[in-house]
Amino acid sequence: MSSHRSPPAADTAPTGIEPAELAGRRDIMSVCTAAKCEELGAVVAAVAPSLAVTDLRPVECGLVMLRGRVGGDGRAFNLGEATVTRAAVALADGRTGFAYQLGRDREKARAAAIIDALWQGSERAAIESALAPLRTRIADAAALVARRTAATRVNFFTMVRGED
Repeated sequence: MSSHRSPPAADTAPTGIEPAELAGRRDIMSVCTAAKCEELGAVVAAVAPSLAVTDLRPVECGLVMLRGRVGGDGRAFNLGEATVTRAAVALADGRTGFAYQLGRDREKARAAAIIDALWQGSERAAIESALAPLRTRIADAAALVARRTAATRVNFFTMVRGED
């Protein structure tokens, strides 16, 4: 029985994109994924209030198959399906932005795609500073979850019996 494994998509960078820029876009998209729709809309409104945006394709919802592996490296199996919303936009100057969001929030996916497109141009610093409070809120929420989880931690230990 042979097993074919294709290289992970994260290891392959599109032609012409520097690794640092790719990492920056991934970071921005991770913030957009954890942010709320209203927060992303406020970022777009603050950075580019009168922006001409064209949808490259209509924002659409669909399903993706989730795959799992036993122990992280065992044989792959179909775990289930998840709803995903995809958006692709173009700005008037030709920059394009793309976003995928879990769930069916079309406005959030479109706002994330606009942020992706804006980040690729001269608005990069403005986008970074507008997302800074979101990063702080997201980090604080993750820390709160970690503290609550740590509070329920149980340390197991074994007492060694001595021979009398």
